[in-house]
Amino acid sequence: MKRYLQIFIFLCIPAALVAQVKRPWNYPDVDNKILHFGFSVGVNTMDLGIKRTLSNTTGTVLIPDLSSTQPGFQVQIVSSLKLADNVDLRFLPGISFGARRISFYDAIDKSFVGKVDIESSYLDFPLDIKYRAKRLNNYRPYILGGVNYRYDMASKKQDELRFRPGDIYYEMGVGADWYLPFFKLATEIKVGVGLLDLLVRDSKSNQDYISSIDRINSYIVGFSFHFE
Repeated sequence: MKRYLQIFIFLCIPAALVAQVKRPWNYPDVDNKILHFGFSVGVNTMDLGIKRTLSNTTGTVLIPDLSSTQPGFQVQIVSSLKLADNVDLRFLPGISFGARRISFYDAIDKSFVGKVDIESSYLDFPLDIKYRAKRLNNYRPYILGGVNYRYDMASKKQDELRFRPGDIYYEMGVGADWYLPFFKLATEIKVGVGLLDLLVRDSKSNQDYISSIDRINSYIVGFSFHFE
């Protein structure tokens, strides 16, 4: 997450340096439109919050740990509805991909026992409120918040540790609109926090793994480029 924040700050530095210089406005009518569309591409990092348990229901006590994550990417369609001069309602359906690995260790001697690779292909349905500051020449910062329903199409492929496919996230983010001659580009960092326990407890899963986990929540940090 720190890496994405550093990128965002770096992108904002030029705007801060020229904010006081009066310049001609590019694409001046885009914010007057009641409804406009675009598309978005970006990268993400998916994370898991694992609440451990030391209950010994299967005779083996394991310690689960998120050992690695792989960078993913996402593609979305941007639909923006103007509610007020500084407030937009946005719907960005799309798809996002990512991967994580959970490793398991023996609770007594800390030796490695096994690992589970979790690959996710989410259908995303985020609904956000975007609040924008006053436009400064061809730059306009904003904050946003909302909810997102995600459905993991790859969840049924997991064997030893299975996750429920659907989850509800609350999201928070910051960004900046950059007004170019023929379109508007937005750079944005957004954090999503899953609210539901994802772990599926059934006979098909590895019972030693299941008994070592009390709860699993999902997190995602994304850095996106919106073209509107």
